[in-house]
Amino acid sequence: MPHFSKILIANRGEIACRIQRTAHALGYRTVAVYSDADTQALHVQMADEAVNIGPAPVNQSYLNIPAILEAARKTGADAVHPGYGFLSENAQFANACSDAGLTFIGPSAEAIELMGSKRLSKLAMLDAGVPCIAGYQGDRQDDATLQQEANRIGYPLMIKASAGGGGRGMRLVHDSTQLLEQLRTARSESLNAFGSDELILEQALLDPRHVEIQLFGDSHGHLIYLGERDCSIQRRHQKVIEEAPCPVMTPQLRQAMGEAALKAGRAVNYVGAGTVEFLLDRTGHFYFLEMNTRLQVEHPVTEQVTGLDLVDWQLKVAAGEPLPLTQADVTLTGHAMEVRLYAEDPAQGFLPQTGNVLRWEPGAGVRIDHGVLEGQRISPFYDAMLGKFIAHGATREEARRKLLRAVEDTVLLGLTTNQQLLVDLLKQPEFIAGDFSTGFIAEHFNAIHRQPATHEQVALAAALFYQANANTHRQDLSGWRNNASVPWTYRLDINDEVRDITVSVLENHRLQANGIDISHLSTDGRWATLVINGVRRRMAYHLDDTQLWLPGLKVINRTQQVASRQADASTGIVKAPMDGAIVDIRVCVGEAVTKGQLLLVLEAMKMEHPLTAGIAGVIKGVQVVAGDQVRNRQVLLEIE
Repeated sequence: MPHFSKILIANRGEIACRIQRTAHALGYRTVAVYSDADTQALHVQMADEAVNIGPAPVNQSYLNIPAILEAARKTGADAVHPGYGFLSENAQFANACSDAGLTFIGPSAEAIELMGSKRLSKLAMLDAGVPCIAGYQGDRQDDATLQQEANRIGYPLMIKASAGGGGRGMRLVHDSTQLLEQLRTARSESLNAFGSDELILEQALLDPRHVEIQLFGDSHGHLIYLGERDCSIQRRHQKVIEEAPCPVMTPQLRQAMGEAALKAGRAVNYVGAGTVEFLLDRTGHFYFLEMNTRLQVEHPVTEQVTGLDLVDWQLKVAAGEPLPLTQADVTLTGHAMEVRLYAEDPAQGFLPQTGNVLRWEPGAGVRIDHGVLEGQRISPFYDAMLGKFIAHGATREEARRKLLRAVEDTVLLGLTTNQQLLVDLLKQPEFIAGDFSTGFIAEHFNAIHRQPATHEQVALAAALFYQANANTHRQDLSGWRNNASVPWTYRLDINDEVRDITVSVLENHRLQANGIDISHLSTDGRWATLVINGVRRRMAYHLDDTQLWLPGLKVINRTQQVASRQADASTGIVKAPMDGAIVDIRVCVGEAVTKGQLLLVLEAMKMEHPLTAGIAGVIKGVQVVAGDQVRNRQVLLEIE
């Protein structure tokens, strides 16, 4: 039987932290690897030892197999856990670990290679008798062949990267006029993310549920399934909310899907944790989507309803032990629900966001898997997911209610996230009723707008700036009175909208700001306590000179600045919407462009983001070249 005592975790962020918690509880030593961008990261601080494996870009660090193997040699690690993403489904890495005498905590390289290819795995599933969606999974990859096959399949159809998932290299095509451009984008994104530009085409099922089965196998020939997860709430083909069990599941359907998943696993002699994903239509028919040969992001909901620790199982199976349960022993208790917290702006098409974490205090009462530290910088080099909130209850409604409160109570200041969208999703009546599909967000949140600041938030912002100014001048705010001073007028930039707000000092320890009376305002640098209309409130904040962060709100004090209109795409100035790398430039100086025309492509957080012209005109200047790393708000080109 394999024996190991020190585990190198070839990953970062919340999954590296999660694996370490179980490994430490079982008595194993752990080794973290980290890039230059993650020197102070939480997973590095948690580990017994840590090794720098290169610069921030993933191909120079977390995808650098020789550097990771050298870190294992240097620290004496005798096992490697790949987590998910990065090298977790890389057969070359699994083989390299074995060749180096390391126990790879995952399935065989053969299973990874076969199931890691959507094209080859679908062929294998058809042979195994697993229901599959109609499509093209041939090896001819030229545009003419794919166009011919697309016409045969019919529209709408899905383009998918054969070598990976997570929404990268995936495109929905509604008609033939879109196909060639979407093929180009899908190939480029797939090559950058997975090192392969091989694609498959599939008939697009409209509004299915995304339901997956958790498999687990051991080296003694045992293979079981641990129920299902519903992962239908998605944006950009990436999951946002997952739950177990599926709200529309029946015992008969669970058994049928479980047996189909077992067929898939047996076809590759599967060992370890794996997930078979299906699309489920409204008639109860289901179709193979893909098999992930690793632990899933959403594995905690399965842990909550089964009472099992799947990382514990992974380590036991890797050490040669048999599964601790049989299929008949598996029971599901209660309901679990998970949401993913992303650094992204839903109001800008879920554009990933970068920035510094100024405040981080997650809500209580639920399980939280994360790798976030106050003060750290969220960089453009890695996935936008910051962490996960997981709630368990006796019923689905109890789990939803607990989860909602925890998300609402979470304080995360310093960058834009999807926190408010998660709240809105959990409150949506159709979601509460369990009536949803993969098109839920597009259907109910197709025009997401940044929530405007409330009158109370604006009043508090002005009052906080006034108090900071008064404290700077060492005024005693306890002596507020009618004739203390003339009203102060602040020019505040609130979520990019400049407003003039007047603050007046009243008697009896009161301020009036934005027409709202505030009394008993006290602050400690992290929390502001105040009374508005007789109601005492407590609100998190972070104030740094002229910048103030409140939940969901960024306020800049521009009172001392000369008013100026900020140029944007509508004035001909195209700026980077976030930190990232320029991967393609489609125009040159002197070229005439039309409004909405594609100008550049920015790659950030493993996704490509097209930047288009806000006006028609002529390209006056291009300030970047392909390959440049750019900063948020950096000028990229000008249109005249």
